[in-house]
Amino acid sequence: MDEEQAQELGRREREILALERRGFSGPGVKERAIREELGLAPVRYYQLLNALLDDERALAFDPVTVNRLRRVRDARRAER
Repeated sequence: MDEEQAQELGRREREILALERRGFSGPGVKERAIREELGLAPVRYYQLLNALLDDERALAFDPVTVNRLRRVRDARRAER
């Protein structure tokens, strides 16, 4: 394990995973939370989330959420 992998996830990465653990009631609710709580544009949020899903530190931190999101991502890729 190199030095970067040995480091814990940063606050923003933990916040992204926490947001993904929540359920959202309707269209636009999640995007509003992304903007208001994290101060990110949704496009940038999803870029960061996608990179986070490939980060072994994220898997170690929250395996249930990361594995669920990986399955969703893989299913969407298979549909294309």
